[in-house]
Amino acid sequence: MILGIKDLTLRFGGLTAVNHVSFTIEQGSIKSLIGPNGAGKTSLFNCITGFYRAQEGEALFRGDSVMRLKPHRITEMGMARTFQNLRLFKNLTVMENVMSGMHCRTSAGLAGAVLRPPAQRAEEKRIRDVAEECMDFVGILDAKNRIAKNLSYGDQRRVELARALATKPQLLLLDEPGAGLNYDEKVQLIELIRRIRDEKGITVFLIEHDMGLVMEVSEKIFVLDYGTKIAEGTAREVQNNPKVIEAYLGKEEEAAV
Repeated sequence: MILGIKDLTLRFGGLTAVNHVSFTIEQGSIKSLIGPNGAGKTSLFNCITGFYRAQEGEALFRGDSVMRLKPHRITEMGMARTFQNLRLFKNLTVMENVMSGMHCRTSAGLAGAVLRPPAQRAEEKRIRDVAEECMDFVGILDAKNRIAKNLSYGDQRRVELARALATKPQLLLLDEPGAGLNYDEKVQLIELIRRIRDEKGITVFLIEHDMGLVMEVSEKIFVLDYGTKIAEGTAREVQNNPKVIEAYLGKEEEAAV
């Protein structure tokens, strides 16, 4: 188990966004979290990655609690994420964006940046090498000197993914990685997610609305509805689960109105 969630509960005033949710993510797996709009999926991700603080429950990463840690500390531990809405430094180059992901793996301080001793220069070279490796892996190396905002939306998604990989994660959380992509780009994304797991040994946990993508890439799926986990299982099991069908389509009598 690389991630264990037990009875996680998040409230905003009188609204319960995540309601006693429990599940586990095994190392080396690809799993997905689905549910209707407003089900609490991104809120759950935000609890796991330190952007929100849950009032109850526990989140364990490799056996250690991350419940009271800030996002940068969780990243240092080996957990990275992308966002539903792109969060790039749009006026920086692709290279600079991806290099920023290495910040959590560097040690040089202000003095090193000013004096530039051999150790500082070696570290800068390592940062650039890692950034280029990540850009090449996701297929945007030829755009490394372009300004991020001038790339297509699909390539901007790849920049964010390359930056997440540059943090050297053991667990990668993807929040709707297929949003805004065309059919061909989604096919490429499925292959890329598999390569991330198979070639880099990184466990992948994703939120996604595209059911075709989810069913194709996921080994197991968790389903949220109104903040509560209503089902988990393989793609076939989830597709045929009456609670899942009801959550997406409504009750039979409601559908008939």
